[in-house]
Amino acid sequence: MEVKPIPDNALPVTDLRAQKSAREQNPEQIKKVAREFEAMFVSMMLKSMRDTVGKDTLTGGGKGEETFRSLLDQEYANAAVQGGGIGLAQTIERELARTYGAPAPAKGVRNAD
Repeated sequence: MEVKPIPDNALPVTDLRAQKSAREQNPEQIKKVAREFEAMFVSMMLKSMRDTVGKDTLTGGGKGEETFRSLLDQEYANAAVQGGGIGLAQTIERELARTYGAPAPAKGVRNAD
């Protein structure tokens, strides 16, 4: 069986150098993406931690509580990230800035935003 290469015009290839210059102009976008990822990660951690404890019988449970509990966990995660987080956003921001050539925040320095 012969394996034929895929023609270049069949793949959605983008020029990373053109994207790099756009990212260099907006380090705030890198910061935002890093914070959103950390918030998502913390929210998933909260959900996993909540799954390890028993159900609260005081409020009755149900689908409504399940839905609002996940929304509450998301808000807790957003608040944690705004308060300095767990350091994941700063690490991601530093690595993305290094990869795409944007100015990176100093290591160990937390943003006051």
